[in-house]
Amino acid sequence: MGLIVQKFGGTSVANAERIKAAARRITETYDAGNKVIVVVSARGQTTDELIELANEITDKPSTREMDMLLSTGEQVSIALMAMAIHALGYPAISFTGGQVGIVTDSFHTKARIRNINADRIRKELDNGSIVIVAGFQGIDANENITTLGRGGSDTTAVALASILHADRCDIFTDVDGIYTADPRKVPNARKLNKISYDEILELASLGAQVMHSRSIEFAKKYNVPLYVRSSFNNSEGTLICKEIDDMENIVVSGATVSKNDAKITIRSIPDVPGQAAKIFHEIAKKNINVDMIIQNASVEGRADVTFTVPRSDLKNALETAEKIKKDLWATEVLYDEKIAKLSVVGIGMRSHCGVAEKMFSILAEEKINIQMISTSEIKISCIIDEAHAERALNAVHKIFGLNHVKNEVAVKT
Repeated sequence: MGLIVQKFGGTSVANAERIKAAARRITETYDAGNKVIVVVSARGQTTDELIELANEITDKPSTREMDMLLSTGEQVSIALMAMAIHALGYPAISFTGGQVGIVTDSFHTKARIRNINADRIRKELDNGSIVIVAGFQGIDANENITTLGRGGSDTTAVALASILHADRCDIFTDVDGIYTADPRKVPNARKLNKISYDEILELASLGAQVMHSRSIEFAKKYNVPLYVRSSFNNSEGTLICKEIDDMENIVVSGATVSKNDAKITIRSIPDVPGQAAKIFHEIAKKNINVDMIIQNASVEGRADVTFTVPRSDLKNALETAEKIKKDLWATEVLYDEKIAKLSVVGIGMRSHCGVAEKMFSILAEEKINIQMISTSEIKISCIIDEAHAERALNAVHKIFGLNHVKNEVAVKT
């Protein structure tokens, strides 16, 4: 008997028929002799609809009340899923995140899990029940409901799999697995049979919407095998696993483009020690993540600092930047939200040279200007104009041969 965690995304539970189909898949796993924990997201577009409703009430809703509102979507899903499993004649019980002891910090709308007390889950599993848990949510030390950010149900599933030492965690979604690029943007993208934790962590953080980046961090830390699979067919999907040597033979595994960022420039800051520390101390105090940072060469004792933030944090970041401008005697704050971040990822970059040259050359041929560049040992990202996003992605995907990628290396888990 094994322990399997299965997570079903919003499209997988969008209506009654899909909930019933998911319930049948869950009970098949149960009938195979496994203990089963199910994590579900809100149905379909529920979260977006709730956000839209809140914005009709006020353009600055309290983050605490947003968490109270958004958490209801998953509560609907878990109750319906339990009912569907009951209708098939199987024991099941549903819980909110707080009811199964998922404790987070108090950063509303983007909380991080601090602790999980899984005793209640273990008790129900030992009693023979299928346990259904609301994804995306928990409670803080003061028992306020918190949410983990968009895609947070992945993190809930992997965190539970980690703490309960599950044999594997299946992420059911509306695609067959992880592709070399978004197939909606790149028609000849190919499905990968397997990919390393580090590669998918980079892709997730860069805007690929298959997995939540914090879920990969959990999986890598506790070596939880993840399978990203379609909830609509029985294909094997993509295995996310620890790195093996043969994976380095593939220089670039995937390419992605994200339109979720905005660029801010603080102009003409006095070029003296400590200025960057002051800027990013204030930004960090607002719990805003900064990605790329550029400081230009000093001219007449002054320099510009440019950085990118999530587009959802732009308003808050601009307010902070204006305060910084006054405090540092800078001249002005500029911003651009019509940008895109184009990236290529592959652990093979560690042992192969020329990747940056190849990427930048194809962008030059396409007459696409590069505004900012960021690199790591397995990633190259650049900021470009949003209008060129899909064209740039297709060009990069083709130049690295991802149309014909071979991904058949042996897996050791």
